[in-house]
Parts: sequence; structure tokens; C-alpha cells
Amino acid sequence: MFSNAVRQKERTGKYGTARDQYLQDLVTEFQQTVHEETKEQVVAHLANFAYDPFNFEYLRALNVLDLFLDCLAEPNEKLVEFSLGGICNCVADSMNASIVVKNGGIPLIIQCLSSPVENTVLSAIATLYYLCNPATRKEILKPEVVDCMNKYASAGDVNKKFSNLAHSFLATHLNES
Repeated sequence: MFSNAVRQKERTGKYGTARDQYLQDLVTEFQQTVHEETKEQVVAHLANFAYDPFNFEYLRALNVLDLFLDCLAEPNEKLVEFSLGGICNCVADSMNASIVVKNGGIPLIIQCLSSPVENTVLSAIATLYYLCNPATRKEILKPEVVDCMNKYASAGDVNKKFSNLAHSFLATHLNES
């Protein structure tokens, strides 16, 4: 459910932690922990907060999109999966999309198209769908990406989710020319 300031005040209560402080606490925990499982949990929580536009300003102020992008280069597949899920959750917003593009996110996301984790691939396709626009077309619609999307689109018997999402990507972005 999307939120607003009044709803957040009701949910937080008199003695609760404000949203911005709670998110700051999560970022601090991620930065200070050495335990992979804790990092995974924190990134999963942050990704869940990334679906609600109410949180976008907080996430930008705390550089959470950069944290997500940094995690895409990690060998830990869960960190990659949850981080890309968080990016996917918030890139429909043009300010967030701009941050991801400006900070080198497109090549990192393209690499995720070959992940062995289904959710990571689905998030990569969806994220590229949202990021593809006249300014990014050249970087996203490289032959290797289009080939990959065509393979996923033709995989309907194997994975309908991949197929449907790739078909949508191709129909939207290759028919714009």
C-alpha cells in the first residue's frame, strides 16, 4: 500500500522511529556488519521500501540507489537479487532512473540478464524496460541485449515469465524506432 505523511504518522505512533531514521539505521547496519546474511536481510528490507514513492526522497538522500548498484557487483547472488529488485521497484520514477543511469547502472543491469537466479533476470528485464528511453537506447539496445531478449521471448515453453516480459520489452522498445 502506498503511503503518505499522515498515514506514516499514524503507523509510527508517538514513540516509533521516523521513516527517515529507520532507513538510516538500515543503511548504517549494512555498512557496519560483516555478516553476509545480515547484509542480505538489510538489502531485502531496503528493496521493500523502494516500491513506495513516499520513500523515494529518503532513499535518494541516503544514497540507497548507490548501495544497490554497489551490490550488483558482489558475488553473493542474494545481494544481487535483492538489490536489483530494489532498483526495479523505484526506477519508474524519473529521478531514480536518472541516478541509476548517471552512476553506471545500465552495464551492471545488463550483466544480470545472464544470472542463474530467475528473480534477478526478471528484475533486469523489467528495469531495462523502464530505463530505455531516447537518451539510453543506444546503451541498452545493443545487439547482445536484443539477442538475449529475443532468446527469452522465444522461451515461452520453458519460462512464460521471461517470455512475456521480454516480448513486452521488444514490442515497446524495438518498435519505437
